[in-house]
Amino acid sequence: MIYLLRHGLDDESKIGGWSDEGLTKEGIKQIKEARNFIAENISFKDIVSSDIKRASESAKIINEDFNKKIIYTSLLREQNKGDYNGLPKMVLKDDTFLKDLTIYDTFPNGESLLDLYFRIERLMLVIDTWDDNLLVTHRGVINMIYYLLNNKKPDMYKDSFDVTHASVHKLDLKSKTIERIY
Repeated sequence: MIYLLRHGLDDESKIGGWSDEGLTKEGIKQIKEARNFIAENISFKDIVSSDIKRASESAKIINEDFNKKIIYTSLLREQNKGDYNGLPKMVLKDDTFLKDLTIYDTFPNGESLLDLYFRIERLMLVIDTWDDNLLVTHRGVINMIYYLLNNKKPDMYKDSFDVTHASVHKLDLKSKTIERIY
């Protein structure tokens, strides 16, 4: 069994992706609440976390109660939005690239949503090496796992699988299923 935790809330007035935004006060609160659920309901060996700041901060907060080894990796990163990473959304409100964006459009110096899908598809070939661990990652990564395991083509609807901030999802590699548990 693998457990996936989406990081807590960060500054949503900026484009996420590979930005270096940390958690907000609300995000810290969300992760502490998720930590309580995890402590009461889940056992795991180690924490494997995206190396992006909002995820790594979430992993450290979770680990305050567990004292586990944290392994940081770029494999669990969100979609790379290239030149748009971390830019204020308000500045980009009239940006035609963002308005007409499809799963096939590659961010300048970044990747498309389809690129993320294929990256996570490759990750799924080796994810069993992380069995019995808690993975701290991003909505895009968790969504792609849902798409893959449900044999669905990815789309632009971010909320298809209820992957909210600090939500916990159980990935059963034997039955190839994933479900939200918190």
